[in-house]
Amino acid sequence: MIAKLGGRLDSVGEDWAVIDTGGVGYLVYCSGHTLRRLPGVGEAVRLHVETHVREDHIHLFGFLEPAERDWFRVLQTVQGVGARVALGLLSTLGPGELATAIAAQDRAALTRASGIGPKVAGRILSELKDRAAGLALGPVAATTPHVVAAEGEAPAAAISALVNLGYGRAEAFGAVAAAAQAMGGDAEVTALIRAGLKELSA
Repeated sequence: MIAKLGGRLDSVGEDWAVIDTGGVGYLVYCSGHTLRRLPGVGEAVRLHVETHVREDHIHLFGFLEPAERDWFRVLQTVQGVGARVALGLLSTLGPGELATAIAAQDRAALTRASGIGPKVAGRILSELKDRAAGLALGPVAATTPHVVAAEGEAPAAAISALVNLGYGRAEAFGAVAAAAQAMGGDAEVTALIRAGLKELSA
């Protein structure tokens, strides 16, 4: 089982990279998030790898961050989400953005990804909502205080108001969560809306 792969970047394609390790080229499937951040061809690279072994193939999936690999694993626990769909979602949303979208129950953010329809997006939001705040997956852990801060009636009402003003749900959630955390647990709806608007305009 390959867990990490280091070498030189040999070539890159639409959803893959070839890593040359001691003269052997390993084909590694990657998300767009990882591919966009790879070094130039010929330069050193190290990827965290998830190995899938099937009867008819062995596939390697590579990630620059352990958090992205962990999300790749977690997403596949949801019915209807296989490796390709999980990669597609991680190509659209980075680990932190994905955690925020799930905490905010932002179905529209998930359906922007290739292969994610409303039904699958609903299952992801439903099945991973409680886990998103508690999973210690790098950026996810960092968002946990914001997730907690955005719980309750006042933050929910403020988020709804900002969405009605035309902001995206995840965007509104992040702004209200940051405002609620800064203001403490007793903030009123109108104060949260004003503070949220200030966060969004910063």
